[in-house]
Amino acid sequence: MTGDLRSVPVEALDESQAAAELAALAVELAADDVAYHQNDAPIITDAEFDFLKRRNAAIEARFPHLIREDSPSKRVGAPPAAGFIKVQHSRQMTSLDNAFTEDELINFVNGVRRFLRELQDQAVTLEMMAEPKIDGLSVALRYERGRLTLGLTRGNGYVGEDITDNIRTISAIPAAVQTELAVLEVRGEVFMDRHAFQQLNESQRAQGNKIFANPRNAAAGSLRQLDPAITAERPLRFLAYALGESSKQIWETHEEILNYFKLIGIPVNNENILCNNIECMLQYYRALEGKRADLPYDIDGVVFKVNRLDWQERLGFVTRTPRWAIAQKFPAERAETRVNAIRIQVGRTGTLTPVAELEPVTVGGVVVSRATLHNEDEIARKDIRVCDQVIVQRAGDVIPQVVAVVPEKRPADSLPFAFPDHCPECGSLAVREEGEAARRCTGGLICPAQAVERLKHFVSRDAFDIEGLGEKHISAFWADGLIAKPGDIFRLRTKVDSLHSREGWGSRSIENLLVAIEARRTIGLDRFIYALGIRQVGQATAKRLARHYRTCEAWRSAMQAASELAAESATEPAANARSELINIESIGPSVAADLAAFFAEPHNIEVLNDLAREVTVEPYVPRTALVSPVAGRTVVFTGTLESMTRSEAKARAEALGAQVAGAVSKKTDYVIVGADAGSKATKARDLGVTVLNEAEWLRLISVE
Repeated sequence: MTGDLRSVPVEALDESQAAAELAALAVELAADDVAYHQNDAPIITDAEFDFLKRRNAAIEARFPHLIREDSPSKRVGAPPAAGFIKVQHSRQMTSLDNAFTEDELINFVNGVRRFLRELQDQAVTLEMMAEPKIDGLSVALRYERGRLTLGLTRGNGYVGEDITDNIRTISAIPAAVQTELAVLEVRGEVFMDRHAFQQLNESQRAQGNKIFANPRNAAAGSLRQLDPAITAERPLRFLAYALGESSKQIWETHEEILNYFKLIGIPVNNENILCNNIECMLQYYRALEGKRADLPYDIDGVVFKVNRLDWQERLGFVTRTPRWAIAQKFPAERAETRVNAIRIQVGRTGTLTPVAELEPVTVGGVVVSRATLHNEDEIARKDIRVCDQVIVQRAGDVIPQVVAVVPEKRPADSLPFAFPDHCPECGSLAVREEGEAARRCTGGLICPAQAVERLKHFVSRDAFDIEGLGEKHISAFWADGLIAKPGDIFRLRTKVDSLHSREGWGSRSIENLLVAIEARRTIGLDRFIYALGIRQVGQATAKRLARHYRTCEAWRSAMQAASELAAESATEPAANARSELINIESIGPSVAADLAAFFAEPHNIEVLNDLAREVTVEPYVPRTALVSPVAGRTVVFTGTLESMTRSEAKARAEALGAQVAGAVSKKTDYVIVGADAGSKATKARDLGVTVLNEAEWLRLISVE
């Protein structure tokens, strides 16, 4: 887990630091998502996960041009696990943004009012449905002509796991309902009561089986059994909370949907209430927090949803999260424990990250034993030392956050932690550049930790995604000299004898691996760029580079030229190449410098040349998922619109596949002008860009 700039307040970050922190957060939260949603084995606390998401959102709000395409704000869950058939959701299953204070909830309500023009009149009532946020596993149930035909996990939000046979074993879920709808998809939460959880663990303990950490893990583990008979033995419950797909729209509000579910026999939480104002919402939250311990099931907050469905539709989504709903979380739970040791981990870019090894402690029913300390500034700021008693907090079954030291319990002979100035893996100097919180090993590829971590990144899911070549195998193959650089992976077929001599590798497993490797000899340009592990180049930046340069040859040529700018013999083409690179959306001088540094290193050029002999990099082809008159076009809004707010207009354009820009250039396709349009309209006419008034724009996108 990385935390290079984690101790620097968001308001103190400069642009290059913000880009680096967003890159680190994207990687860290992606790993956390996989651990929580796919493996049912979280690696950080809910509280820390929420903190990281909030920090990511705050940086994106301050630097919107740096938002990455692999941003955690654009993700839900994790790819579905192996062992179940994968099925695409008819409608994306999203997750919710979180609020942690009353002020944040008020800001959410005010934001809804600002977005919809009619709600800017405070006299207009904004109804919100309030529901307990149960800590379980989200599922989608599809009924066709009243019969349950499919049950899916959320998966990554787009594709879930088919768990229909297991769903059928849950008594609370009816196999058939009386409905006039040809298709009805019900979304809800599968969970386990605390009492049932305790009984299950007692049974597990008596039989010498696995003890579950908490009800959420027990529910997830039970629901994802390959043998439905095991699921049937587990006391699972279900409560519906939303509508997915429906063959006919027969409701006007979310409240009506929930009432319909109850009418046809699908269970809904009786704690739900409808609020007419923010005071009601806050009172409900406080009351539910007060009786949280008395509820038979675990909850970690309250969900608030705009009640009117037409307003939900107009509010739409911010990539992965609806603008019309939010989860207000309860405060994290805390406990005291001891720091037994502080270990230093080295990441693929050489970052030295300290991790606290804790005396195992139970926090809210879960045993935790590790916590990231982010960087040396964080350790110094909190003055965390080995043998200190510390306060840790959590809101789920994951690694805790160290909140503070208990100074009165510090041993008399305690000494401040001395952060190493040399890499613990290779002994190279570890330096800290001006303006950065991270200390990095200078050993580069001679550092075993960096070499191995870069190879792991190269084969990771969002890069080459080579099935069967996991982190353990990469480490073992590297240690035994089977692979040293990425191209060696594609030459493993020449080392079959060495593979056969390894424990656990039979003919079938070796052939499966080789087939998986061969299947990845062709790769898209954006994934190829991302796989190289260039500092600050995450999925979003890789896609922007691929979209701009289109082919690997063009990209390499431009990067090579940009890398020559620092040389004494720098030419005009080099200056032009660097200027073009910096002008790409969200690249900027810092990312451009890291790209140039990568291409200035002869070893990296050797790696690229070696890969060029082994793999084919396909040109980037933009994906136009939507068929609309403005799909793939760049639009700019200026002035005041009459029929909708600027925010709603931008959201609608993006939903139709358009790219909304803030400035007019030759690449702009349409400028939509409202009342009191300023210099953007003038510039558009000067550049010959098509200018549309609001009515013309609405006709173009076929809005009545």
